[in-house]
Amino acid sequence: MDENTKELIAIGASLAAHCQPCLKFHIDKARKLGICDDEIDKAIAVGRMIQKGAMSATDKFAEYVLIGLESKSSQCCDNSAGNCCR
Repeated sequence: MDENTKELIAIGASLAAHCQPCLKFHIDKARKLGICDDEIDKAIAVGRMIQKGAMSATDKFAEYVLIGLESKSSQCCDNSAGNCCR
C-alpha cells in the first residue's frame, strides 16, 4: 500500500475515532505528500460514514441491552459472578 493511501485511511480513521490531534497530524502529513484537499475531503466523508454506522449500531445495542435488562430485572440473582440474568 502506498503512503498516500495510508494517510487517507488514517484521516478517515482519526475522524471516526474522534481523535483531533491525530486528524490534524494526518491532514498535515497528507498535504506534505501532495494529496489535494478534494481527496482529503473524501477521506473525511468516509470517516463520517463509519462514525454514523458505529453510532447507529451502538444506539441500537444500548436499546437492546436496556430492554433486555428491564425484562429480566425481576429474575436477577446474586450478580457477584457477573453472569446474573442469563
